Amino acid sequence: MNTISTSSVEFKRPVWQNVVIITLGFWLSASLLLDWVIMPSLYVSGMMTLSSFATAGYTIFWNFNRVELLCAGLVLTGVLASSKNQFNWQRSTVILATVMLAIALVDTYLLTPQMSAIGLQLNLFEAAEVPANMNLMHGVYWFIEAVKLAVGGILFTSYCK
Repeated sequence: MNTISTSSVEFKRPVWQNVVIITLGFWLSASLLLDWVIMPSLYVSGMMTLSSFATAGYTIFWNFNRVELLCAGLVLTGVLASSKNQFNWQRSTVILATVMLAIALVDTYLLTPQMSAIGLQLNLFEAAEVPANMNLMHGVYWFIEAVKLAVGGILFTSYCK
């Protein structure tokens, strides 16, 4: 007696490719949530005029930047491991993953401390106004965020193929 069995076709990606895709998805969506939901809502609610805004902003970004560093390290490790397993180093993806790590390092160790230092109000008797350097730092931050989202999007699409 013969039975007909159905065979299932599996589409199996390498583990490191899945790690890169999941990590990039989490990282980019968390960045968008922070930049387009959390920070604008704090700004609209008037928190930026409070003296504790620099401290609160530093705390939020300090925590987020550490998560970003973990994600950047995981993405770079996944890209290197998957490139090594395929026996052909994909130089462009390694460079893009290194750029993502560099962006996370710049955000963590350069921009966040500088913006927090500029935002601290050392004299309580002066009126709270946004320093001119802060606008420049915000411009640099948004430029780096745009580069991060573009590079991350390119990496994400190249690994989803």
